[in-house]
Amino acid sequence: MTTVLLLILSVVTGVFLGKHFGKKEKLAKNLLILSAGFLITICLNEVFPQVYTSAGSSSLGIFVIGGVLLQMILEVLTKGFEHGHFHHHSEHNILPVALMVGLFIHAFIEGIPLANETHEMSPYLWGIVFHNLPISFILGAFLFNRKGESKSSSSYPSILIVALFALASPMGMLLGNYFNPDLQPYFLAIVGGIFLHISSVIIFESNKNHNIDWIKIGMVILGVSLALMMHVVHQHPTAHSH
Repeated sequence: MTTVLLLILSVVTGVFLGKHFGKKEKLAKNLLILSAGFLITICLNEVFPQVYTSAGSSSLGIFVIGGVLLQMILEVLTKGFEHGHFHHHSEHNILPVALMVGLFIHAFIEGIPLANETHEMSPYLWGIVFHNLPISFILGAFLFNRKGESKSSSSYPSILIVALFALASPMGMLLGNYFNPDLQPYFLAIVGGIFLHISSVIIFESNKNHNIDWIKIGMVILGVSLALMMHVVHQHPTAHSH
């Protein structure tokens, strides 16, 4: 129950902040970079070790690559929304239906491995929470601050999109309960590929003209540091055996 609550609150909180502070693009960018540092650290210190120490790990690399390719396909629907690219497109080029489908699939798949997490406060869960916050911030800014639309005309579809996104990971976790626990490493490998793609794109594409951005570097280091502290605290409890 705690896991479901955290997943939903991460989306609701991000959307609320995006609705009221969405015009602050620098804040959105810094949140994305912070989450990317956190996410790539969780990916390398938690997800991949768990994947590659599991049975049949020699064939799991293809599922990591599959996760990268899957995320690239989903971005055809979301237009790179997950790493803040909606500012580089006309808002009308992003169809709410396509955005909803892409984000739902993305969050749903991330939720599946949570079904076999024995510790509710696992670093993997917090990776999703930190990942949800900036995406939801951008989602709230996009849905509730669109130009040329009255609040009443966009309110219900926007709330539906937010609700579906908030429930996607819990629904994935629910479905994961019906899978054989031995499949956990395969789902983790796919999600690891998704995490790796998104975090690397955010980190490496956020530099303009490849100049040194000390604020960006600081945000990455902060995200990495937070994830490393969580890794140390949960190092033994998060180990699984199959």
